Amino acid sequence: MRELVVLGTASQVPTRTRNHNGYLLRWDGEGLLFDPGEGTQRQMIHAGVSATSITRICLTHVHGDHCYGLPGVLSRMALDGVAHPVHLHYPASGEDVVRALVSISSPGIDLRLRPHGGSGTVAEGLEVRPLKHRIETYGYRLAEPDGRTLLPERLAAVGIQGPDVGRLQRDGIVAGVRLDDVSMPRRGQRFAFVMDTAPCEGAENLADGVDLLVAESTFSDDDVALAGQYRHLTAGQAGELAGGAGANTLVLTHFSSRYDDVTPLAAQAGARAARVTVVAAHDLQRVPLPERRRWQEPAMQGGVNGRGLVAKPHRGVESE
Repeated sequence: MRELVVLGTASQVPTRTRNHNGYLLRWDGEGLLFDPGEGTQRQMIHAGVSATSITRICLTHVHGDHCYGLPGVLSRMALDGVAHPVHLHYPASGEDVVRALVSISSPGIDLRLRPHGGSGTVAEGLEVRPLKHRIETYGYRLAEPDGRTLLPERLAAVGIQGPDVGRLQRDGIVAGVRLDDVSMPRRGQRFAFVMDTAPCEGAENLADGVDLLVAESTFSDDDVALAGQYRHLTAGQAGELAGGAGANTLVLTHFSSRYDDVTPLAAQAGARAARVTVVAAHDLQRVPLPERRRWQEPAMQGGVNGRGLVAKPHRGVESE
């Protein structure tokens, strides 16, 4: 299963209908919890999300609305007896804050601290890029490599079956039949998480060609001056980011409490995000990963870059 579970959509101040940040990405056997703000543990209960499903926690930065829920989540994981290692990724400059939050949580889980201090790969398939906020902030990008999808009718036509299918995937050729002859290119899925930032190159790199982009939309375009002052995105800027990057679906979130109705924000984003599906997120919403895109011939010729692997391909008869 690959889906985004939205646990909270508020920015600095929660409202009657919006909890602080919190986003769980279910990616096959992994559960990546992004920016657990205050109240995330309770939101997980309402969303039907088990603490045992979390394998990684990813903090973009250490402002409170993005991390004050960490002790509660860790304590719940200890209470539930989570036995697998849990990796906690965060900016190295936030070390003191993170260790303080961890220190007040219940002990008992195998928590592994993974600070990072620059662009790069922080886990298999998981990358970070610096954003432009008031303190050190990083966005995250998760991707699987490109691969190939086997075509059953072609396999049958050449008599490849049983164990020979596995050998073909492994070796690339069996009995004179090449893998390329009985398969088609499969583009790996990509996800990006961009929070608290002014427009910047890092955000563009993260969003490039992703299937699902989660981006902050703190302010309306009417309040662009405030967005610039506090180094946040407006809805239109988030839409422009998604459109320029060729994203498939944009999920807007991290709304200021000044906006009771975020429908106009979605419209502003959509106006600047050509051919992108725009979703104004609400608490407890589930957003499935879009269906895999068809492989485009120009992309084949240009060589789409695979960015590592977190989980193996999960749809159809596929080869890495």
